[in-house]
Amino acid sequence: MKTYNRRTVLYAAAAGGLFQARAQQTSPGTKMRLGIILGIPRQSDAAIKRVHDLGFPTCQVSVQDAGDDAAANLRRALDRYGVEATSAVCGGPGPEVYDFYQGPLTIGLVPRQYRQQRIARMKEISDFAVKANIPAVQGHCGFIPENPNDPAYQETVEAIRTVAAYCRRNNQKFRCETGQETPITLVRAIRDVGLDNVGVNFDAANLVLYGKANPVDAVDVLAPYIQGVHAKDGLYPTDPKQLGKEVPIGEGVVNFPVLVDKLKKIGYRNPLTIEREISGEKQTADILAAKAYLEKLIG
Repeated sequence: MKTYNRRTVLYAAAAGGLFQARAQQTSPGTKMRLGIILGIPRQSDAAIKRVHDLGFPTCQVSVQDAGDDAAANLRRALDRYGVEATSAVCGGPGPEVYDFYQGPLTIGLVPRQYRQQRIARMKEISDFAVKANIPAVQGHCGFIPENPNDPAYQETVEAIRTVAAYCRRNNQKFRCETGQETPITLVRAIRDVGLDNVGVNFDAANLVLYGKANPVDAVDVLAPYIQGVHAKDGLYPTDPKQLGKEVPIGEGVVNFPVLVDKLKKIGYRNPLTIEREISGEKQTADILAAKAYLEKLIG
């Protein structure tokens, strides 16, 4: 079983203004850039050097140590290697089991047992992001109920609003990562939260792994809110107890040529952040293969 610190396998070695939750528009000639997601230890120089050495200008950082020293070390490393951290990724505390039976009981802000601890943790990561000069915080909100009349739905919306309001005061976006909920459920929740800094980190594979949507079609629903994208591939679930299988980009059902083209058409110009949830040499090889593949699509 995977737990909330699943992204630690990916570690191998502003100021001003409030934000509209809309696809990021830049000048027409600006291309999307690529990045990777990685876990950040207290001494983060080697992790950021790896991002640079692999040829990526951006990254998302999954934060374990949210202390002042860790934030300062990360900021120094980002400046030293010329890498932009586009978001701070938050998970936990407590177990987060990524399947269909324990997942609804353990993931994100939905489970009452862990909700207050996780709100506190997300606020802590927001403060970390201020110190490290990172403009967004993101995480899974959980299996948000389809039924808006469900008390758990209303409670989750209020929890998201609490976190997002804190991020807003820190001049940050708060991004809900796709996965456990259908796209229209996530749109409903974002609109019910009612704050202009709430958006989506669009994980193409998660929509497949959870059997929630075709990613290409999901862009049509989520387009106004897409602030970040995880470039990841996968297969639909066939075991009703387990998620589908994550696979290297190009070996799953995500139609990346069509997806990237649609992202261009809606004006998305933020990075495509490659996520490959394995470790070791195979992970690096898959990341570099994905980089070469996506560079051709970006143009």
